[in-house]
Amino acid sequence: PGQMVFSDQVHKNRVMAVDETHRGMGFTRQSEIREADGLVTNRPGVALVTNYADCVPLFFLDPINKAIGLSHSGWRGTVAKIGAQTLSAMQRYFGTRPEDCLVGIGPSIGPCCFEVDRQVADEFIDVWPKNQNEIIDSFENGKFTVDLWKANRIQLEEMGVPKSHITTSSLCTAGNTDIFFSHRKEKGRTGSMAAILMLK
Repeated sequence: PGQMVFSDQVHKNRVMAVDETHRGMGFTRQSEIREADGLVTNRPGVALVTNYADCVPLFFLDPINKAIGLSHSGWRGTVAKIGAQTLSAMQRYFGTRPEDCLVGIGPSIGPCCFEVDRQVADEFIDVWPKNQNEIIDSFENGKFTVDLWKANRIQLEEMGVPKSHITTSSLCTAGNTDIFFSHRKEKGRTGSMAAILMLK
């Protein structure tokens, strides 16, 4: 527990670099981390932690420069391109090259279950007008389904991460409440899952 560093997760796109001085923050001691949904480090033994109950966990590994990143990407964070922001932070702090990076898109609400209204759908269309048909599907009742996995994948590919370096779990939290927590499916009466990433 003393190695863990927690983000405070406010559904924005700020990414913070952390090191040994941040260990325990948000768990064993008061945290100085404010308004950060993404964490990056190149320090062994610093465990990055984010929590989820439908939002998308994004795992980043730069095997060349030995650096990692972990981001909490809800729909707002996805629209704000926190995945791209995380990669940019790794480039800035550690010299990461997108073409070297490996990315995992973890269990989260899938396109089968993430239904939104027109206003939310429009936010995705505004950001990805050329990819809207890949990300959004419409229904007759005025509702739309959004593919957060695809939206995150597209922004990473735009940054230069090869398709073959991005792995999507394709496990929907809302559709599998026997093994996952889902804020939407369980109407807020649920728990939270943790994503943890650490360099040895």
